[in-house]
Amino acid sequence: MVITCWSVKGGVGATTTAVAAALVAARGAPGPVLLVDLAGDVPASLGVAEPTGPGVAEWLTAGAQVPPDSLARLAVPAAEGVELLARGRGPLEADRAAVLLQVLAATRRTVVVDAGNVHHSAVALRFAAESDRSLLVTRTCVVGLQRAAAAPVRASGLVVLRDAGRACSASEVGEVLGVPVAAELAVDPAVGRAVDAGLARARLPRSFLEAVAALAPVAVGS
Repeated sequence: MVITCWSVKGGVGATTTAVAAALVAARGAPGPVLLVDLAGDVPASLGVAEPTGPGVAEWLTAGAQVPPDSLARLAVPAAEGVELLARGRGPLEADRAAVLLQVLAATRRTVVVDAGNVHHSAVALRFAAESDRSLLVTRTCVVGLQRAAAAPVRASGLVVLRDAGRACSASEVGEVLGVPVAAELAVDPAVGRAVDAGLARARLPRSFLEAVAALAPVAVGS
């Protein structure tokens, strides 16, 4: 099961959502959850060192010169029950994006992908369009809603980050976009502080993780 968290606007919380989903899913998964970083922000959010070895970018660039199963050897431990497949260095070549998705799906493990802003990468766009679970992360603001409505692909579910004082509710966002709400998360300063400090793997508020757990049954049941 490949679950991709993506956005159409920077800074809405796609990375935090992906990290939290992986951490929650790891509690019930029979084996390590694989957290795939296509945007490059996951190590900083988790508070782990940037892997020095090759990552997704190098695997894609190498093309058919490397066997598909070599991808698994690039993952490194990142948190309890979570392994990280880092973005790597250089551009994300789109030619083997479909192969990358197929290889990840064939692992028969829970795979959570932080695709970031899909306007920045054709690979991210491919994952948003073709993953088993495509989760558009958006906020309850007019600009975010307008950009979400114009998204180049259709999500299978929404993760709505609710700002205090906004007139628009998560259910209204779902109705406007015609996509079911998979999870509604309150914008909590404690979450921002944990991410900014690189402590997402240890200090995300329990209430936030409980809300993200709405995504976990899909992952654990893979």
